Amino acid sequence: MLELRNLKKSFGPLEVLRGVDLTVNRGDVAVILGPSGSGKTTLLRCVNFLENADGGELTFDGETFRLGRVSRRDAARLRKKTAFVFQSYNLFLNKTALENVTEGLVVARKIPRGEAERMGRRALDKVGLSDRMGHFPSQLSGGQQQRVAIARAIAAQPEIIYFDEPTSALDPELTGEVLSVMRQLAGEGMTMLVVTHELGFARTVSSQVVFMEDGLVVEAGPTRELFEHPREERTRAFLQTGGGAG
Repeated sequence: MLELRNLKKSFGPLEVLRGVDLTVNRGDVAVILGPSGSGKTTLLRCVNFLENADGGELTFDGETFRLGRVSRRDAARLRKKTAFVFQSYNLFLNKTALENVTEGLVVARKIPRGEAERMGRRALDKVGLSDRMGHFPSQLSGGQQQRVAIARAIAAQPEIIYFDEPTSALDPELTGEVLSVMRQLAGEGMTMLVVTHELGFARTVSSQVVFMEDGLVVEAGPTRELFEHPREERTRAFLQTGGGAG
């Protein structure tokens, strides 16, 4: 469904991605692990055209594009098939939970408002917020705000959802409610590419794991195999320290 080949990205003289290969099949929950500064978030942002890659190829649903040369029209078309959940929620503070979910459906996807509201209500109900639809972000906990962000992502019925450290801004007691929603989505077959530091989630929910460091993929493979029999010493050290190495 999604394939990256030789993805490269630099910020000035700093090479952040130095030739990354990645494959995500339909229905996969692929988790990207790695120490801070390894290029994980930049990879996600390049895949969704929030950053312009310097080189490489992206294949999505059988179409192949040369990164760095993708037209705005193609980028917009591909983005409509995807959704992105940010670590900082990115909600409109002056809009209710329901309005935050429906805004993109109405404005970007040109869905009639009545239909968009029905889609938004279903999505908020799915993440357990049917009683918070009229609340503003300031009236919601961090975990609830992130669940609104996830509802916004699933409302558009994307083919894949990209998650960028979805629990990193949350207190530990609120992390569980967000991971629970993600487990539910995984159980329903949603294709997801997740950057996370939550090793427990990676181990129990994902189907494959990619370990990155210094802008490169150090090791990738099926989740159980990578956790129980990592081939690379750097991967073993990272896992043994609970993801805190580096």
